[in-house]
Amino acid sequence: MKFKHIEESQITMTQLMLPSHSNFRGNIHGGFILNLMDQIAFACASKHSEHYSVTASVNKVDFLNTIAVGELVTLKASINYTGRTSMVVGLRVESEDIHTGVIKHCNSSYFTMVAKDKDYNSVEVPGLILDTEDSIRRFARSIKRQKQARKRSENFNSTDFKIEEYLEEVREHNVQITL
Repeated sequence: MKFKHIEESQITMTQLMLPSHSNFRGNIHGGFILNLMDQIAFACASKHSEHYSVTASVNKVDFLNTIAVGELVTLKASINYTGRTSMVVGLRVESEDIHTGVIKHCNSSYFTMVAKDKDYNSVEVPGLILDTEDSIRRFARSIKRQKQARKRSENFNSTDFKIEEYLEEVREHNVQITL
C-alpha cells in the first residue's frame, strides 16, 4: 500500500474578487466561493489520489465574514483523512483587504471526495503519513464526523422515525403542525 505526506497534496489558490463575482451590495456571492472551494478540493484530492476525483459530500459551510469586491481570496486545501477510495479535504477560505493588509477567516469546510478511474469506477487512494499531532487530530476529527453523520442518518431514517419522540421539540419552533 502506498502512503503520502499531507504536504505532497496541499494546494493554495489566490484570486482577486471582481465585480462580476458580487451581488448588488458589493459582496461576493456565496455560490461563487463554493465553486472555488469545489475546484480546490478537486485539485487537492486529484493530486493526492493521482486520479480524477469527484465531490461526494460537503460538510457544513458557515459564511463567517463577507468578502468585498477588490479583496484577495485565498483558499487552502489539505487532505485530512483517507479511506479506501475516499478522502476528506479540509478547506480554509481567507480574504485580504489589499489596502490595509487585514486578513479575515471567511469559512472552513470539509469536502469528501472519491477517486475515479477512466471508466468512472472508484479506485483505492494512497493512505496518509501522519507525522504531527495536528495531522492526527484532523484525521481523528474526520473519523468522529463520519460516525456522527451515520448516527444522524440512522436516527432520522423514515422507516424508524418515531414522531412522538420529536413532536414536542418541533412545536417549540416557528411551525404550525396540522396533522
